[in-house]
Amino acid sequence: MILLLLLCALATFAAAEEAAIRVFPQRTSTEAAVVEWGHSAIINALDGVVATFGPQTSDGATFEVETTPILAKPIDGLGTKQRSNDEDEYPGKLDNADEVDGNMVIMTDVAGFSGVTMARIAKESGAAALMVVNTDKEGDGDFIYSLEPENEEEERYAEEHIDIPVIMVSLQAGNIITTALATDDMDPAIVNSGGALPERVRLYAGGDRPFFEDAVSKSPVVYLIHNLLSDEECEALLKSAEKKYERIDDTSGTSNYLESSMASEKQGVPTAIDVDQTMLWKGSVGGKTFKDIDERISQVTGFPPEHFSDFQINKYVKGSLYGPHYDMNPANGIMATITVFLNDVPIEHGGEFVYPKTQNESGADGGDAVVIRPTKGLAVVHHNTDDRYNFDQSSVNQELSLNGGVKYIAKKYIYLNPQPNSMRIVLPMLAMPFGGKLPKVFSKLQNTLIDSFGLESGCNYFDKIINLIPILILVGIAQFVTNFVQSKLKGSGGEKASGENDSSGKAKSKKRRSKKKSD
Repeated sequence: MILLLLLCALATFAAAEEAAIRVFPQRTSTEAAVVEWGHSAIINALDGVVATFGPQTSDGATFEVETTPILAKPIDGLGTKQRSNDEDEYPGKLDNADEVDGNMVIMTDVAGFSGVTMARIAKESGAAALMVVNTDKEGDGDFIYSLEPENEEEERYAEEHIDIPVIMVSLQAGNIITTALATDDMDPAIVNSGGALPERVRLYAGGDRPFFEDAVSKSPVVYLIHNLLSDEECEALLKSAEKKYERIDDTSGTSNYLESSMASEKQGVPTAIDVDQTMLWKGSVGGKTFKDIDERISQVTGFPPEHFSDFQINKYVKGSLYGPHYDMNPANGIMATITVFLNDVPIEHGGEFVYPKTQNESGADGGDAVVIRPTKGLAVVHHNTDDRYNFDQSSVNQELSLNGGVKYIAKKYIYLNPQPNSMRIVLPMLAMPFGGKLPKVFSKLQNTLIDSFGLESGCNYFDKIINLIPILILVGIAQFVTNFVQSKLKGSGGEKASGENDSSGKAKSKKRRSKKKSD
């Protein structure tokens, strides 16, 4: 049976190779740039991607710029000028070249100029840097890519003349920066002319800072977060999971609702093959590393930490795979899933993360399959529900067979409802003596209550029982202390009474001896 499933998975991937697929990640940290403004109390920042020409992020100070942002006039570099048949004909300097001189100019790509032509317009207008706003609404206006020379002539020109940083930002990012200082009563004409731009901005290399890469804009929503975890944080998670793994057996038909480890849809037929798993119960009582990770995830994604599960760590060895499945938990709906790769996997070893049922732009099935290669620290976020929180059937995902080596991933589920204190405080405290691994008795207790009273009532009863445990422990400790003190008091009281009796007896004996002597 396992061999049959493996062959099916390989056949599925082979078919995907023949069909249209998109492989990620496509962006790298070396092309990531940040545009930042504000002060120490409130900092705003945008992600950008650096063009392949001009100064690069590796050039250090040559790439970095701190200056005033200025909207180009005309905004696309062309305006009402007549366009010749030569699409890349240089239209001349910007109308506000004097204002642009020494500053960062913001242009859109509406006119259809190549990246090199726009860079030439900015350069000859005296700009210190160029920000190109991508007006293509692919990815809901959040799509960006690295501008490149379109031919050898442009490549030579860029190499000889373009010495200013050139970056692209998304349409959403362009709207954010152009309305940074806008107020409700501000005249739209002032905003459109650049009157709401920040006074100063800083452009610098993204480095190890998290940045986004969109994969699918809807059905399902899938995006990547580069550098979500540092190498040290990946190693810390792996160390915490050591000697706690157990082989997944999802063939019994029994789900572990507590840890969102669900049974296979077909009883007796495994979805997870040779996959080891453990749950690290840290909650609100985790150490600094876990708290820092949760805080960063919340800042980057916007998901509130009260809705987070703890990390579920999966280990894959040669031959391991996870067949097509949905991330769902009837006991607590899963709105989104964050999957972080904890180590790099060579391309020839496989183990890719796949979304085979994406929809195309019209919303129909048949969109390109999305394949994501394991990259250390890279997070994959997908939504299991649509914008109305209804289950999205296109969110099916799978992990292809690992052909060699080992692969580790960390999953964090984003639940529809906030996690109760029993999940975020009590259970993690009960798991502390076991290094964060919760004894099975708790998941069995919840399953028993669900089987007896149904999902909603069973979960409520379980929550109440778990919340009673600290009270019972405190009562037990208080009773123990009381008994201990009482036993000590009784012991000291008995010794005192015995001492008094001994003294009295000795006194009487002396008195009798004294009386006898006088006689």
